Amino acid sequence: MTPVELSRTVLHAVRCAVDAGELSVTVPERAVVAPPGPGGWGDYATSIALQLARPAGQPPLRVAEAIRPYLAGAEGVGGVRITGPGFINVRLLDSAADRLVRRILRERLRYGHSDALTGEVVELRVPYDVRAEVVADALVRIVGSQGGRGEVGHGDPVTLRPVPAPEDPAPLGPDAARWALLHPAPHDRPRISADHLVQRESNPLFRVRYAHARTRALGRNAADLGFTAEPGPLGDLVDADGLLALLADHPRVLTVAATHRAPDRLARHLVSVADAVLPVLPAVLPRGEEKPSAAHRARLALAEAAGTVLAGGLSLLGIDAPDHL
Repeated sequence: MTPVELSRTVLHAVRCAVDAGELSVTVPERAVVAPPGPGGWGDYATSIALQLARPAGQPPLRVAEAIRPYLAGAEGVGGVRITGPGFINVRLLDSAADRLVRRILRERLRYGHSDALTGEVVELRVPYDVRAEVVADALVRIVGSQGGRGEVGHGDPVTLRPVPAPEDPAPLGPDAARWALLHPAPHDRPRISADHLVQRESNPLFRVRYAHARTRALGRNAADLGFTAEPGPLGDLVDADGLLALLADHPRVLTVAATHRAPDRLARHLVSVADAVLPVLPAVLPRGEEKPSAAHRARLALAEAAGTVLAGGLSLLGIDAPDHL
């Protein structure tokens, strides 16, 4: 249910209370709904009872009590509670976004794992080449995440022959070396350079690991402020739809990477997730004197879900996802 739909639902509840003779007021044209403030509850709150108290000739709490049963019985409403002087707080039934975030936080690093390849043995016969070995090693993990089993061997017929690296990637260190070999498509020549080590936005591996570390830091900061993650409406958070779409697409990406023997698809997907979550993170914590609200808890849950996908994806590529960077 969108805020506009909830506003209409609130007005319908007011109209029902008027028709039942419990209120004597003119039903207003609109009802303002917004994420609950400090001390609030649920997903949204409305001050409609305070607005109608004077024309109804009743205290706001009495007006709220008259409206509550009609609102509680509306489709899409999971609960109603009255707080403060007469604010009506509403908890919605889970939205698709809520269910997605809850699923990721519940399944953790196994989110996206499936039985798509159950019973299938994937034979990966590779040449004696460092890139082929690294790609095959990542594929064993990715195929395993989809219920299959990867077996790596050498000799003819070769079934996996990515373009070899132009030089030894070992000086980059294990994580950067693996990324340098896995991020390009198998038919592209990998670039072996110190660019994979720089901590700048131009480095995709840095962006992925930095985004993951930021989500973990936000969890620690939120704990210091006394609140934890709880999926729900994100308030006026911008740019969340693109991130949610990428998180929802993660299981498909893993299946495609496994069936097409293409770990690069997972690597590029992780870059997209990182680029989508980074603009969201500044709005997770309260600012200044602002108190933690339901929207902050929901944004933290979304950030933690994105961090979980990044950590899980890096793990399948055989790359570490540090909590501090």
